[in-house]
Amino acid sequence: MLDAGASPVASSSPGPAKAATPVAAGGGDALTVYADGACKGNPGPGGWGALLIGVDGERELCGGEASTTNNRMEMTAVIEAMAAAPEGSAIALYTDSRYVQQGMTDWIHGWKRRGWRTADGKPVKNIDLWQALEREAGRHQVSWHWVRGHNGDPGNERADALANRGITEANRSRR
Repeated sequence: MLDAGASPVASSSPGPAKAATPVAAGGGDALTVYADGACKGNPGPGGWGALLIGVDGERELCGGEASTTNNRMEMTAVIEAMAAAPEGSAIALYTDSRYVQQGMTDWIHGWKRRGWRTADGKPVKNIDLWQALEREAGRHQVSWHWVRGHNGDPGNERADALANRGITEANRSRR
């Protein structure tokens, strides 16, 4: 699920882009996912990246948009990672976005009760992505984990590099 103008790239290793294929979670084995978004300006050119680690190896995903926000890219990274995971995967999801982590573990329940309105009655921002994220998460067993960004966590650093690669890819496709 990409917004208009998104440019997906998937690869198993650095080099030319390859078609996105899921990483097998191996019959109930856990799939570890690191997801991150990045934006040069907010709004501005943005990118998303995800690292999926399963029993069959690793898969890197990234993409970008010419004009977006950091929050949208953080969410898109998670949505795309879950979309690439086999149905029913047990996913340990690592994100440096409190917006995504708390949104899915705490806030979404109240938003839905209030008809997708915040506690002060305003429409929830990025509702299209929250609903897509809820659908994708519903296909899996997800445990949500927050990690401090830019703090040396190898999985998070790789996801960040992929998100920045997504920005580069989006900028190339605009030309």
